[in-house]
Amino acid sequence: MTRRRLFDFPTRLAYYECMPVAFDLPAEIAEFLDYLSVEKNCSPLTLRDYRHYLNIFADWSEGKINKPADISLELVRKYRVFLANRTDDKGAPLAKVTQSYYVIALRSFLKYLTRKDLPVVSPEKIELPKTESRSVKFLDRDMVERLVAQPEISKPDGMRDKAILELLFSTGLRVSELVKLDRDSVDVDRGEFGVVGKGGRARVVFLSEGAKLWLGRYLAERLDDFKPLFIRYSQGVNELEHGEKMRLSARSVQRMIDKYVRKAKLPVKATPHTMRHSFATDLLFNGADIRSVQEMLGHKNIATTQIYTHVTNKQLKEVHKAFHSGNDILIPTAKDSELDS
Repeated sequence: MTRRRLFDFPTRLAYYECMPVAFDLPAEIAEFLDYLSVEKNCSPLTLRDYRHYLNIFADWSEGKINKPADISLELVRKYRVFLANRTDDKGAPLAKVTQSYYVIALRSFLKYLTRKDLPVVSPEKIELPKTESRSVKFLDRDMVERLVAQPEISKPDGMRDKAILELLFSTGLRVSELVKLDRDSVDVDRGEFGVVGKGGRARVVFLSEGAKLWLGRYLAERLDDFKPLFIRYSQGVNELEHGEKMRLSARSVQRMIDKYVRKAKLPVKATPHTMRHSFATDLLFNGADIRSVQEMLGHKNIATTQIYTHVTNKQLKEVHKAFHSGNDILIPTAKDSELDS
């Protein structure tokens, strides 16, 4: 038999307003973070960010929330005014996109509370701050070739770095996915392997011939038995260390790419995510359809992938100029007009 709710929403609202026990916001936030971890399989990085954003809300609203209904649209409006006036450690105001992150976290938390039938403001009533569309930074083919040519392959760390750069451009991996790879999880001969990305979504990535070549050479020169695919060399290879302690960190990859960007004198400040952008735009420039690119990037929503179409639209102008017959029409000059008269 179907279980029926005993009270409609107004009755529940009146009930919660008469609750003798105060609403424990920090406890609800902690429960929500557990929900994200267990039920939604969110990454530790996502959990860290949500914890930070929601703790800011909890600190600001201390003394303002005694029951669920106190989280009203007016309270959220005042909180957004607070965010608009908030400054970072350097005294600069929070960027609109940063304010959006705070609001997104709060909306997700409110959605969780409404699923528990707590009478908080509906998250759908809270609009995100309007932000300017962010430009996607990427490297063109010439820049990529200049970048991957920088590592000194005569050194173990240089050979590793060469393999990393080739792998990033070949697969579009997130840096968090890259550093989690183990040696036995990558099939160099087949040129493909599986990864589990954000939200626990699995996908297959593919190695270019260049990536297969340099990854194979890097592994052939490895004399250790460490499990991680990419290891650190900053303090030498210590055979007594546990394998996980030798795993290269995401921060080390970021520093490595920054070093080679400066060495190659590239005109952009590239990061591991720039390599991911470069992978996507390279596919689209060369005719790949956006659905396929979505699959290869591991995006949940096609809207996330569509940011790259704005970049590749620049190429459409050149295509139009080169192939549209209307561009063959001669434009009359002032001299031609004089002759006509």
